[in-house]
Amino acid sequence: MGWGWFLAWLAVGCCGAAGLAALLSVGVVLIVLAVGAAAFLLRKGPRAAVAGCLAGCALPLFYLAYLNRGGPGNVCHATSGGQTCTDEYAPLPFLISAAVLFAAGFLVFAIADRKREERDLTHG
Repeated sequence: MGWGWFLAWLAVGCCGAAGLAALLSVGVVLIVLAVGAAAFLLRKGPRAAVAGCLAGCALPLFYLAYLNRGGPGNVCHATSGGQTCTDEYAPLPFLISAAVLFAAGFLVFAIADRKREERDLTHG
């Protein structure tokens, strides 16, 4: 049951982080959705599942690392009409940040969930 709440928080974190990344376009809508969902989850779900928000923030960073996989620098690709070039960032900072957030979210939740299970076993 707790992992379902964790996944819901993961979605909230992903929505909020994507909203911050896209603040100049659809970001405001995504942030409003994330805040509304967070308010609902805080009232209904277990508090330990909030750690899923950390893991959710990692998903847009993984996507940014993927988009910049050819970087850093000017990266060109052949197209049917010739060639297109784009400037890309180094993917490693995005990848490392995402991996740390993702692992931290799962680790914090797993520890909190294990403590809750141990508490439930000792108290009844």
